[in-house]
Formats: sequence, C-alpha cells, structure tokens
Amino acid sequence: MEKLLNRNPEDIRQYSPLTLAFIGDGVFDLLVREYFVTIANAPAGVLNQNKVKLVCCKAQAQMAKCLESYLTADETDVFKRGRNAHVHAPKNQSLADYHAATGLESLFGYLYLCGKTERMETLFSIIIKEYNNIAV
Repeated sequence: MEKLLNRNPEDIRQYSPLTLAFIGDGVFDLLVREYFVTIANAPAGVLNQNKVKLVCCKAQAQMAKCLESYLTADETDVFKRGRNAHVHAPKNQSLADYHAATGLESLFGYLYLCGKTERMETLFSIIIKEYNNIAV
C-alpha cells in the first residue's frame, strides 16, 4: 500500500490528530480486510463479522496497549496526540477505549501519509500476532 499524496512529514505533523485518525481509520480497516481475505476465502458476511471484531473500539484500545513498547518516540508522540484529542465517545463505548482507539487510528494515518508503509505493516503484524490473545 503506497500513499497517494506526496506530503512532507513536517507538514503531516501539523495535521490535527482527528484528521490523522480519519485517514487512519480507513487504512486500518483496509489492512484488517486484507488480512482476513488472505487467510480465508469466505463469504463476505463472515469476513465482515471477523473484521468488525478487530476494528471495534474495545479491540483497538487493546491493540494500542500491546503496541506501546514497540513505538518510536515520534510514533508515541503521534499516538498520544490522537489519544488526547477532544472526542465524544459513543454511549456504548468507554471514553478511555475511545481515546486509545483514536490514538491508534491517528498513528496509522500518520504512518500512511508519511509513506512509512513498511513500518505500518510491521506494527500491524504485531497486532495480528496478539489477535488471538485479545478477548473481545
């Protein structure tokens, strides 16, 4: 996956964390969809049910916790900016989980826009390795 727009990483750092989360939500969703398609040729409904388990707020919050020790200082900064952004969590989600999920999405949005697809894929593979240990 290559980024479509050419932007300077310094310019990208100026984007609001919620803007990064907006793009990161789509990028993360696509990575999850690709993962499930590559492990099983299943009906679309089954693929979607599996995808929903990984892109939900609670699961993303747990994934963010498992990634903390793998992040660089720059990545941690982007994650924290996203986590600390002013958001309104849906009624059925805890605010802490929603903040952590927003931080994760911000991180993936930042990595994608910076063209750091290898790093993004590395972090995603860590998440997938932990996937079986996540109780959603």
